Amino acid sequence: MPKDNLLSAGDAARELGISLDTLRRWDRQGRITVTRDAANRRLVAASEIARLRDTDSGGVSARNRLRGIVRKVEVDGLLAQVEIELTGRGRVIAVITRDAVQALDLRPGVAASALVKSTSVMVERR
Repeated sequence: MPKDNLLSAGDAARELGISLDTLRRWDRQGRITVTRDAANRRLVAASEIARLRDTDSGGVSARNRLRGIVRKVEVDGLLAQVEIELTGRGRVIAVITRDAVQALDLRPGVAASALVKSTSVMVERR
């Protein structure tokens, strides 16, 4: 495989939106295929990154994905408050940037997911 199709572990982690520690753990678990260079450093093929992005998780390391429908979007300055009514389980309110609301085209009635990791909530459009 040509070297230009291989990314360093750090670059691959950034592309997948995960930490370097998560990439190392995935390697040990066999969740990601890596090769090693002459100095024993991990290298990840661009095709492997594409494969992981095509999975349901989208390459995001998150323990909880809460699916629902956007009920309210309130934009104030650079930030926006997004309320997602979860499927039969209540609601989640997340504060995200105005740019994210516009990029995801979030508005009432749109299907979305809240990705919860630790104390952070990320919003994605489904």
